Amino acid sequence: MEEKMPELPEVETVRRGLSALITDKKITKVTLIYPKIIQGDTQTFVKEMTGRTFKEIDRRGKYLLFRLSDGLTMVSHLRMEGKYSVKENNEPLDKHTHVVFDLVDGMQLRYNDVRKFGRMQIVKTGTEVQLSSLQKLGPEPTPETFLIDDFYQELQKKKKVIKTALLDQTIVAGLGNIYVDEVLWMTKIHPETKCFDITYQQAKEMHDNIILELNRAIKAHGTTIFTFSGVNAQIGSFQNELNVYGKKGEPCPRCQTPLEKIVVGQRGTHFCPNCQQLAK
Repeated sequence: MEEKMPELPEVETVRRGLSALITDKKITKVTLIYPKIIQGDTQTFVKEMTGRTFKEIDRRGKYLLFRLSDGLTMVSHLRMEGKYSVKENNEPLDKHTHVVFDLVDGMQLRYNDVRKFGRMQIVKTGTEVQLSSLQKLGPEPTPETFLIDDFYQELQKKKKVIKTALLDQTIVAGLGNIYVDEVLWMTKIHPETKCFDITYQQAKEMHDNIILELNRAIKAHGTTIFTFSGVNAQIGSFQNELNVYGKKGEPCPRCQTPLEKIVVGQRGTHFCPNCQQLAK
């Protein structure tokens, strides 16, 4: 079974869910059940988090940024299986709960991670952009920040194939395997097309489709495939609107040709061999 990491719509769904539940809540205690989730000194993390208030939750690409009182930010990456929930403090802990934040109102923010791949780190607000993981991120996929001309120029510089380039987060932030396959199908571009072979018109269509598709997925609370869920196990519904991902052998919704699956850059890749022909 192929891994499915939460992509931008799923992380945005978590951000919105948490914002409604923990904003302006003070942290009274921090319990590290599996300390390796924390990057940096664990004692410093506990000390800095305790007594502070969750003021706001932002997102950058697939990273959650918990803005705390007194100018600190907790940077959180869910990786493959990370999940947050808000529970009453007398509810038993799940066996995969690794970090618990007790809140002043008797609730707990709990971080659950079957694979233990997720990471948290505390930094001064504003310095998170200097972290190597965030430094390389391309623009957010919004009309204001993701500019067509810049996108096209970046593609012209790349020798990679388009599927790999869109996944690496440097041209645009937040895309993962599912949404790249969907966007390339929408734009009728073969996933193994070299970036520098993509025309300006194709780049424009792809740019618009990236913004459109991610916004549609956010409205549907993300795509639940395998294990993803939002806060308190909220399930997304965008999997019901996918055109190609996970549909090998099914007819293309546009031309009825059986969809195919290949491996591109070690990632399972779904496409239509008729609509998305590789230019010779």
